[in-house]
Amino acid sequence: MTIRFILNGEDMEIDAEANQRLINILRDQFSLTAAKEGCLKGSCGACAVIYNGSVSPACLIPAFRIQGSEIITLEGFSQTMEYQDIAAGFARAGVDSCGFCDAGKILAAEMLLEEDLRPSREEFTASFRGIRCGCTDTETLYQGVLSAGEERQKRIYGRSA
Repeated sequence: MTIRFILNGEDMEIDAEANQRLINILRDQFSLTAAKEGCLKGSCGACAVIYNGSVSPACLIPAFRIQGSEIITLEGFSQTMEYQDIAAGFARAGVDSCGFCDAGKILAAEMLLEEDLRPSREEFTASFRGIRCGCTDTETLYQGVLSAGEERQKRIYGRSA
């Protein structure tokens, strides 16, 4: 079937089997490898993408569902100033990067910071529920999100919280 969608801001048209997984389409047809095949059950976050404005596991999205959708991968997101805020905040807090869970934790941080530049621990816990990060402890990750929020606030408003 022919599928049209937006990928990292560009209009795309591909031929795919209706039940082919988005994770495989991204990796095999576009060589976008930041999203990793993890649990293939949607519970680890390794294959996270932003799908129509929400962090979603690409391993659970069949090709027929991407028709007319907008998908942002970590590769696409990494070209933004918002990514730079998160990278700087994570670095300042000492968030480690193993490469396997990066898509999940960075994209979850972005979705959280879009809602609140100073998220509560409860908001953080809810946003990161489906993300398993084995390289950084939860407290450091939370501090990284807060630090990223401060970076964004400085960039946008010229001052910290």
